[in-house]
Amino acid sequence: MNTCLSHAGKIFAVTLLLSSVSGCSSLNVGGIGIGNAVGSATDLYKAATLGDAEIKTMALEAAAESDRSNKVLSSGPYVARLSKIAGQLKSYDSLQLNFKVYQTKDINAFALANGSVRVYSGLMDLMTDDELFFVLGHEAGHVKLGHSKHQVQLAYSASAVRKGVAASGTVAGALAASEIGAFTEDLVNAQFSQSEETESDEYGLAALKKFGRPKTAGPAALRKLAKLGGDHSFLSSHPDPEDRAANLESLK
Repeated sequence: MNTCLSHAGKIFAVTLLLSSVSGCSSLNVGGIGIGNAVGSATDLYKAATLGDAEIKTMALEAAAESDRSNKVLSSGPYVARLSKIAGQLKSYDSLQLNFKVYQTKDINAFALANGSVRVYSGLMDLMTDDELFFVLGHEAGHVKLGHSKHQVQLAYSASAVRKGVAASGTVAGALAASEIGAFTEDLVNAQFSQSEETESDEYGLAALKKFGRPKTAGPAALRKLAKLGGDHSFLSSHPDPEDRAANLESLK
């Protein structure tokens, strides 16, 4: 269970407690307005309890915004190669994934909670087919294991999008506003925890084994990324890839 969800009950309890004294809007505790505290607690509770349909709607809109902001390839060798490699993962483990290539020299890949997986052509240039399959399996793991859903909750709780939801009454109405750009950036550059990265690495390794690909492709992909240094976006928020590679090699 992710951190937001595990604390949802506590957040709700705080909200109720604050609500019980919020009739006096001028009341302050330690310089913090009770009314503001109630609003913040309520926002956090709503973020922690967003329904799957709302989360998928947000992720779908974020994927569309990201696609508008990048050069999406619709044909050519990159698209053909990605289609061939990712074909086995589109409905793997009951997932419904869709894959697209962004033409850019940047080294990156990301997945959103609605199953949208985006791969940068620079990453494809760096990886062999098996190594790329591992990266895609890793991203699929973030979706399957709920990590991408967790990131929507975190981005929602930290962004102005939640205010738009409150004002419009609908998720779709809020995401049509200007805040969608910053919200999307938060998701694309999501910082996963060490445990989440480990889980997704192991998920990618399991996918390699499932489809008869060499399990050495996982550590090899991570070590290639390690040589790039930490200033590349795919690594900027990730645990040390050398340690992750060693962890995969320790597994049977």
